[in-house]
Amino acid sequence: MLKIRLRRVGAPKKPSYRVVIARSQAPRDGAFIEIIGHFNPLTDPETFDIDADKVKEWLAKGAQPTDTTARLLIKAGIIEKPVPKKEKPVAEKKKASPTKKKAGPAKENSSPTKEKP
Repeated sequence: MLKIRLRRVGAPKKPSYRVVIARSQAPRDGAFIEIIGHFNPLTDPETFDIDADKVKEWLAKGAQPTDTTARLLIKAGIIEKPVPKKEKPVAEKKKASPTKKKAGPAKENSSPTKEKP
């Protein structure tokens, strides 16, 4: 399966990311197929440059964006936010007859600090 995800580049404590197409099994900074954009979270506001045509092409081929990448693509207006599905009310199941508990031996409420005279 192919993923659209971020690949970290940049100096220590100064992250910058490339938006890449990679196999889902590949490591975060490992092999990738194609670079389709850049993301810099340190600028104010964060910088996000991406080739929308390539994103749509890869989505059509079955590539799935990661959660963070999907958030960025929604913010850029490239993909639409998925509408959450409403749960259908479950029909009430027939109540089974209540089960009877077996009576066990009664336990005395004794604690190690209390001594009986």
